[in-house]
Amino acid sequence: MKPRNDPLQRPLKRVMPAPMLSLALLVLWLLLNRSLSAGHIVLGTLLGLAIPLLTAGLRPLPVRIRRPGTILRLALTVVADTTRSNIAVARLLLAPGRRRHPAGFVHIPLDVRDPNALAVLAMIVCITPGTAWAELSLDRSMLLLHVLEVNDPQAIAADVKQRYERPLMEIFE
Repeated sequence: MKPRNDPLQRPLKRVMPAPMLSLALLVLWLLLNRSLSAGHIVLGTLLGLAIPLLTAGLRPLPVRIRRPGTILRLALTVVADTTRSNIAVARLLLAPGRRRHPAGFVHIPLDVRDPNALAVLAMIVCITPGTAWAELSLDRSMLLLHVLEVNDPQAIAADVKQRYERPLMEIFE
């Protein structure tokens, strides 16, 4: 798709660098305040315009979604894995004597290089109970993941690569 040569596009992009983020912030503001009053709409709109402008330098690259359909599949996978992990962690907390394997660190070789995909991978790993992003190598080729129960490190690495990294590569690269 060719970029449009619209003369209004550049000034509009300066005022609203991330229109979807601005819209999401407005909707979130209205939902959190449970109000559609004019004041909340104006304040939500101002926040929706100001926050993306103030945080533009924090976004490493513009996000280019390659396969939007994969997002839904990944989201469903994350919801299912998070639910399953919540149950497993609750069992361990309620019955600590039932722990089958010790906690440990797992090295996961990464093929994904896109900073946005790595950020999403970090979020997925951190919201899944029982796992924590411990370290990323300087060349971004190796992730050190802390796992609450480590039975087979290679199986955990393969699972992360298959369930999360591969879809993220489809989406972002």
